[in-house]
Amino acid sequence: MIKHIVMFQFKEENKAHNLLKVKAMLEALPERIEPLRHMEVGINIIPSERAFDLVLTSLFDDMAGLEIYRDHSAHLEVVAFIKEVSSMSKVVDYAL
Repeated sequence: MIKHIVMFQFKEENKAHNLLKVKAMLEALPERIEPLRHMEVGINIIPSERAFDLVLTSLFDDMAGLEIYRDHSAHLEVVAFIKEVSSMSKVVDYAL
């Protein structure tokens, strides 16, 4: 299995609204993208200098599934919006 984790820092403008919108958009992806086995989206509740605003954790059977997800039109639509409202992201992908 492959675990895909992405953390996002959002721009301050409309931050609360954009966090909720992105969370909802991401949570709609598992029913649209078959290789996506599990997804969890969390909004940070304890602000600090080290904290990111939102984290995405997802699971795939293999790298091929992750690649299908990365290139899927539904995912790319979410990515486009996230690029508009975020200022930074970090990613980690690893095998379980």
